[in-house]
Amino acid sequence: MKYLLAIIMMAAATAAGPTFAGEAESVALYYHETVGIPEAERIKQAERAADFDGAKIIGGAAAPVGTYPFLVGLVITLTSGAMSVCGSSMLSNTRALTAAHCWWDGRNQARQFQLVFGSARLFSGGTRVTTSSVQVHSGYSPTNLNNDVAMISFGSVPYSNVIQPVALPSGALLNSNLAGSWVQAAGYGKTSDAGGILQSQFQSHVSLQVITNAACSQSFGGIIISSTLCTNGATSSGPVGTCGGDSGGPLVVTSNGQRVLIGVTSFGSSRGCQIGLPSGFARVTSFLSWIQARL
Repeated sequence: MKYLLAIIMMAAATAAGPTFAGEAESVALYYHETVGIPEAERIKQAERAADFDGAKIIGGAAAPVGTYPFLVGLVITLTSGAMSVCGSSMLSNTRALTAAHCWWDGRNQARQFQLVFGSARLFSGGTRVTTSSVQVHSGYSPTNLNNDVAMISFGSVPYSNVIQPVALPSGALLNSNLAGSWVQAAGYGKTSDAGGILQSQFQSHVSLQVITNAACSQSFGGIIISSTLCTNGATSSGPVGTCGGDSGGPLVVTSNGQRVLIGVTSFGSSRGCQIGLPSGFARVTSFLSWIQARL
């Protein structure tokens, strides 16, 4: 798959925000108004328009329900009354991890999350729980997306074959920067900058390779810090990475036969997801103590 359905803030350059360091790429800010709100409407209308047909997804590899049982969709009600969408990762039957910008993007404040478990669709099916209990990391900055993590608390959801928590890093993963590792991101969303949400929209996934933060900073400059994790944006077969659809969704690595959460989808270039630049994530190992204290 070339462009993941996970959510990331891919908006037009006109909506981009400042350039942070010299000629460095700027990241797209104000997620809800540039991506989340229009994508929510597209997804909703597409789901109303046609029966699901996962075989017709464009530019990607469909991931049937249960492939990523820890992937939790977020249908977001903003304080303005508008609707937006994000993704998250189930950590326990009462906790999920998402991006802080899904709750507050610097301009738009969420009032409520509806968590969607075990469903191919965001607006129908699955197990659904509503909550307003969200704790944003105290170091989160909406102007550069540093420390872009938030913990969601919700009423207990029973596990099933399509609803399961994801493992957190342990052992050797705790001290690895993972550079060179092949990892997977998953979510709902669009598969190109120009494309919208399709009538056949479905969970999808993409394999990416982790790059060093030094390599990532060549694109994004000073916003890349130790708690950032980046993946490659270009391959011999074309650009790859996360795209507009579900910010806050999971990035996982397989270790000892188990998928382990290593990243929370956070940012990309303001110029879009098809230009071959890296995708940025909050590095889970950097926030492990913060996460575990809230489980």
